[in-house]
Amino acid sequence: MRMRPDASSTELRLRRFMLALLAFGLAGVTTELILLEHYEDVWMLAPLALIAVAAVTIVWHWLGGSRASLRVLQVTMALFLVAGAAGVVLHYRGNLEFQLEIDPSQSHWTLFKKVMHAKAPPALAPGVMAQLGLLGLVYAFRHPTLRRGDHSPLGD
Repeated sequence: MRMRPDASSTELRLRRFMLALLAFGLAGVTTELILLEHYEDVWMLAPLALIAVAAVTIVWHWLGGSRASLRVLQVTMALFLVAGAAGVVLHYRGNLEFQLEIDPSQSHWTLFKKVMHAKAPPALAPGVMAQLGLLGLVYAFRHPTLRRGDHSPLGD
């Protein structure tokens, strides 16, 4: 791989590592969601659909490196943040309804603790989508392709 004369080799390596880490994280989350059968309804399919879009976008960006691929990656990662927040809310509400069915007389604090400690579904688990979204956005932050209008994603 040839490098641009003005590209920092450290920045190049860090960006490659972040993109690889993002792809690895996507693979891990996909595996977990499939093993947990997280596809019973439309809302449960949303993370899998976003992961599929992200995977295609990462491959597109790695191979082509256009500004368009980087912009699509940024939008997809922003949607990961939204999906993570929405997932936390949905998991929390599901746990809350279950706990209220068991004992509607629980105090607010006791109820909150039980909801947050629930194993199925874990209330904060969707936060991993937000973490992956942030990782993707950090990768794209001040990316050389956006600064210079290059078409090379990783300094090739």
